[in-house]
Amino acid sequence: MAVKDKKDFPGKWIVRHLAAAFGIVVFLIVGAMIFLNVVTKHNRELIVPDLSNMSVSEAEFAAGQMNMRVEVTDSVFVKRMSRGAVYRQNPSPGSKVKDGRRITLTINAVNPKKITMPNLVGYSMRQAKAELLSRGLVLGKLIYVRDMATNNVLKQLHGNLEVEPGTMIESESVIDLVVGLNAFDNVTYVPDVVGLKYMSAVDAVHDNSLNIKTLRFDATVKDYDDSLNAMVYSQRPSASDSVQLGMGADVTLYLTVDPLKVPSREIK
Repeated sequence: MAVKDKKDFPGKWIVRHLAAAFGIVVFLIVGAMIFLNVVTKHNRELIVPDLSNMSVSEAEFAAGQMNMRVEVTDSVFVKRMSRGAVYRQNPSPGSKVKDGRRITLTINAVNPKKITMPNLVGYSMRQAKAELLSRGLVLGKLIYVRDMATNNVLKQLHGNLEVEPGTMIESESVIDLVVGLNAFDNVTYVPDVVGLKYMSAVDAVHDNSLNIKTLRFDATVKDYDDSLNAMVYSQRPSASDSVQLGMGADVTLYLTVDPLKVPSREIK
């Protein structure tokens, strides 16, 4: 029996050592996988949350919940947004990132830039509109009164009060213009703005001596960036080359970022 055990010894020795070697390999592989997961978060991707319109403290909390961090790197001023709110973020919402990723924020300035009010009296309406744009101001309502020259600027208003040239006002402030209306030159046509983006459509309405009554954004428009990219899918009144309106009449625009909702523009 002793001789038989000696003959079996090499086989048992090989099996034991192979098993030990296999165990060591498995241990090393499992250990390496654990190490990669712990140190580099291998194979773990997180979805970047949407921080738009949050305060910085709210954004910090929301990002922290996802094991991310935020850093304010820039600011703009958008009058229609809350002061200090997140205007833009990078990476964008829905992006896939690793644990601990930094999200850079552009916020709406708490203290907006001040602009020197120009003297627009005596300008044509279109000249005044271009000057306001160049200064970072916004054309509001066109208020027509009887005068010898149609669309000649007679007064400039801010918050329903006349604003003197040289007055310091916030950027993006809305300026209404009191303009002349000659009795023999007082009607206009409604332009076709369907298919145009928001700002181009508003410009076209103003250029035809009409006012924006209401801007109606549909549910696809989620934030300020969306509003800038939104296109007109309907307008009231409809465009017409034959029906005239009095200058200063109101136009309502309906906007969306859904291209399927926007009719194709006719080539004339």
